[in-house]
Amino acid sequence: MSLELRRRHGDELYQALCDGQTLAPLTERWPQISIEDAYHISLHCIERRVAAGDRIVGKKIGVTSAAVQRMLDVHQPDFGFITRGMAFDNGADISLAENRLIQPRAEGEIAFVLKHDLIGPGVTEADVLAATDYVTPCFEIVDSRIHDWRIRIQDTVADNASCGVFVLGQERVDPRELDLPALHMRVFKNGELLSEGLGSAVQGNPLTAVAWLANTLGAFGIPFKAGEVILSGSLVPLEPVRAGDRFSLTIDGLGSAQVSFRA
Repeated sequence: MSLELRRRHGDELYQALCDGQTLAPLTERWPQISIEDAYHISLHCIERRVAAGDRIVGKKIGVTSAAVQRMLDVHQPDFGFITRGMAFDNGADISLAENRLIQPRAEGEIAFVLKHDLIGPGVTEADVLAATDYVTPCFEIVDSRIHDWRIRIQDTVADNASCGVFVLGQERVDPRELDLPALHMRVFKNGELLSEGLGSAVQGNPLTAVAWLANTLGAFGIPFKAGEVILSGSLVPLEPVRAGDRFSLTIDGLGSAQVSFRA
């Protein structure tokens, strides 16, 4: 795919984000699109967001668990950038309309906050652990500018890993004190238990997922930076979000997070 065409699709996705609209899948319009094409489309879209005043504050990996892969029919992880404009405080009441959320879905994750830079290739789980300041519970609200979530891996990578918004919990825990694969998450929707999952749902270990992301982005020359937030992927199936919904999650030994939604 030519540079001009990549930029055109990046502009198209940026406008869809601004307008709160969806597009036909790129993989249907351009069956030959590669993951590298998709990454460069995403990067151009993020550059448009930064030029408009937003700021990159971290990275994310998605579609890591078997449950989410089956749900989306995407069978490898995606990756993208998170920005300051996507971040909300724990307990926030988020307007779907004001934040141009089109077809949002909630997922529960473990977020890593870094104290040192990391750049792949060659990043190991031990490297991730050494570079991490703390971990905290997280709600990520994914969204898609692709109509009806009809995505393949290239569609979701181009669409910045289907980023929407995210909420970090207040607890800050040293990951060296935790058995990350064994962490047990419970997610509640409108006061009722919705789903449960373990840290091992994320590629066997959230550290493995973060190392994979560091190495994948490192191949494009993109580092993890000290202070950045790294979203490591959902431990539970995605859940559609509607106005009036209230979500909370708890992770044994790690803490909790809450978020609600209005029109």
